[in-house]
This record gives sequence, C-alpha cells and structure tokens, in this order.
Amino acid sequence: MIICVVGMPGSGKGEVVRIFSKYGVPHVSMGDIVREEADKRGIPRTPDGMNKISIQLRQELGDNAVAKLTVPRVKELLKKHKAVIIDGVRSLDEIQTFKDAFPDQEIVIIAVHSSPKKRFERLKKRGRSDDPKTWADFEARDWKELKFGIGNVIALADYMIVNDNHIDDYRKEIEELAKKLGLAKH
Repeated sequence: MIICVVGMPGSGKGEVVRIFSKYGVPHVSMGDIVREEADKRGIPRTPDGMNKISIQLRQELGDNAVAKLTVPRVKELLKKHKAVIIDGVRSLDEIQTFKDAFPDQEIVIIAVHSSPKKRFERLKKRGRSDDPKTWADFEARDWKELKFGIGNVIALADYMIVNDNHIDDYRKEIEELAKKLGLAKH
C-alpha cells in the first residue's frame, strides 16, 4: 500500500507521518527530495530558491518530476515494508506516476486540511529556512502550491482530516485512520 499525504504547507502532514511510523510505516518526503536537489545544485533553501528548484525540476523532468525522483526510494522501502507513506504530493500527475510505477499497490490519498491562519502560525513556529516569514510570502507560497494542482489532489482524496482543533483530537483521528487502513490493531 502506498499512502499519499497531501495538504497545504503547515496543515499537519508531518503528524500523520509520525503516527503512522509508530506502526512501522516508513516515509518519503517529496519536500526533502526537492531540498536535496537544491543542495546538489547549490541553490539556497530560501522561499525563492525552493521556487527556483521546483520550476527547474519540472522543466527538466515534467510536471511529475518530484514523483519520478521519489519512485526509486519507495521501491526500495516496499522490498521490506507492506506500506510506505509519501508526504508532499502536489498534483494528480504525481499520483498517476505512482499508480503507473506501482500497479500492484493500493494507492490511498489522505488530505489534511487546516485554515490559512492556523497554517501560517505553525509555519512561523516551525521556522524552517524555506518557511514564509510574512503573510505575503505565505500567500505567494499557497498560490504556487495551488498552481501545481494540489487542490485537485485534495479534492479527490480518499480520506480527509481537518486539523484546526486541539492536537489531541487530531492525533485521535489519525490513530482511527491507521486502524481503518489496517496499520494499527483495533
């Protein structure tokens, strides 16, 4: 099983990854793959640098560039695990890339939704070098994500988790989903 987690930046995808990892599900971060490519090319991990590398990769390899770079890692993990979680899917082209690369695997899409205000607060606290520092930067990043097609993936998700309440409620929902997917014992 390949579990694709999708959500706007700061929505809480990482918490899904953390909880599923408790059940032995390894993960591949598409964002980490982009950051690694930026490092290889000497592009800084700033909002502008990340935008630049995202565009470069898509120009070189197509709209599903990051998915193509993700496939070999997922293949390796599937040799030892029954499920792999991929976080940071941004387009239906990427989902199709995974369906084509793994025709024998069930592909499950989990969307995580959170309000823009909450996401901006989380990103400011997280403080990664490519996180937006201002509301204008935040909005620009959201528009970039939407142009990649992330909204389409969210719209077609198999499961939707809303992460706007208390963290304990959110974690409980993730645990319930892990049970539904057969990752956790009931």
